[in-house]
Amino acid sequence: QVQLVESGGGLVQAGGSLKLSCAASGRALRDYTVGWFRQAPGKEREFVVAISRTNTRTDYLDSVKDRFTISRNNDMNMLYLQMNSLKPEDSATYYCAARIPGSGMSTYTQISDYPHWGQGTQVTVSS
Repeated sequence: QVQLVESGGGLVQAGGSLKLSCAASGRALRDYTVGWFRQAPGKEREFVVAISRTNTRTDYLDSVKDRFTISRNNDMNMLYLQMNSLKPEDSATYYCAARIPGSGMSTYTQISDYPHWGQGTQVTVSS
């Protein structure tokens, strides 16, 4: 099964950008629907974005649309999240997640949909 390791988090000023990476090992990332979730202190983990196995569909949390972009490089077994125009409310630990999909175009937005998770990377946006 796949193992996931996130990186790229850090401290950035509001309006700045960060690019998160998620390295997959153990199994080809191309077999999976993948996504990003985040969890702020004292809050529940929430869905941010997902991309289908075939890269034909993406789903974004409304508050990050037009600011965040998910992408994947299956040859490199890598998942990315480009975050622009960051806001203090984007501060959270960000997690990548993966699951074998029911179809190549499927995306999933629920935590319970994903059996495979990384350990998270911290993003802090200062005002």
